[in-house]
Amino acid sequence: MSAAQELEEAARRYAAEAIRLDSQGARGMAIQMYQKAIQTLITLAKIYPDYNLNRLYIERAKAYQERVKALQGLSDGQNGAEDSVAAPKIVESLKATFDDLVLHEKPKVTWDEVIGLEQAKQAIKECIIYPVQRPDLFPLGWPRGILLYGPPGCGKTMLAAAAAAEINATFMTVDAASIMSKWLGEAEKNVARLFLTARSIIEKENTPVIIFIDELDSLLGTRNQEVGGEVRVRNQFLKEMDGIADKGKHLHLYVIGATNKPWSLDWPFVRRFQKRIYIPLPDAAARVSMFRYYTAPLRLDPSIKLEELAKYTEGYTGSDIRDVCQAAQIKVVTELFESGKASDKSAQPREITLADFKEILRTRKASVSKEMIAAYNSWSEKFQAL
Repeated sequence: MSAAQELEEAARRYAAEAIRLDSQGARGMAIQMYQKAIQTLITLAKIYPDYNLNRLYIERAKAYQERVKALQGLSDGQNGAEDSVAAPKIVESLKATFDDLVLHEKPKVTWDEVIGLEQAKQAIKECIIYPVQRPDLFPLGWPRGILLYGPPGCGKTMLAAAAAAEINATFMTVDAASIMSKWLGEAEKNVARLFLTARSIIEKENTPVIIFIDELDSLLGTRNQEVGGEVRVRNQFLKEMDGIADKGKHLHLYVIGATNKPWSLDWPFVRRFQKRIYIPLPDAAARVSMFRYYTAPLRLDPSIKLEELAKYTEGYTGSDIRDVCQAAQIKVVTELFESGKASDKSAQPREITLADFKEILRTRKASVSKEMIAAYNSWSEKFQAL
């Protein structure tokens, strides 16, 4: 075990013991253990100043320090009654539980709500939906790792949720960044538990499971320096991905990873995702559909042509377009309030005009630059796999 791993493991033990003692009311001993955990984390940060997890470890150290201050205040007789009531909740928040990581749900997103992205939808159908409907037609198996990459706000999460809804799958949403930040020294165990839980759901409920990992690059990205936890977590993830590919040829367990920075992913991880699907900016037809969808509950001037709005918003993401429509509604509602008429419950904002949209677009630019799009296109030429 490396020096970094030893420090990380020591900090984990100190923190776990501190939380145990704290929950039992042994304040003095809990303070000592919290302080040891804090000092170990600070030492780790000083020895490896360029370590990617330093910021996360310092945040944990600060959380423990806040608890130490509260316990010291109790010892001095300050706010004793209030803290005795709040203590269980505070101590519980310092623990790292599996349920903090994973959100289980059955999405209700339909394909119709995923506007555009026809190529991506087709790729998803081929590797998820068709195999679930007719597994007998896939004697060589089917892809279980799907990578969705592209600019933020273009529908990666919604696409994954729609796929889950289509096959009535359990949708396990995972924030990759929290895997590393929540569990000091325990992250790889929870990665293993994530896949074990998914398999258990499939066996008990006889339904497919989709594990959706957002911000995949924060977990599987390239690192200039790795110590301790990151190496173990990444190796565990590789092991689990290989397991569902090799040992479960008829298992309907899928891993969909989403990233805004595909170029940050190491190649060993990229190749585990047999389908690598670019989720691009919406084209003109998709932008028209988006404006139609987002303006449906709004009062528009009849002269507005959605095709014209789509023309003005070339280069905008789906989220950008939603924000533009929201800003237009806020503009006319603000006028109503400032006119003093809003107190009359029957009063309604005026119709939104093309001039309103133009005014908003003058100050609300696209969130994705041309340089970013060029980078996505370049990566796609090398690694896209539909």
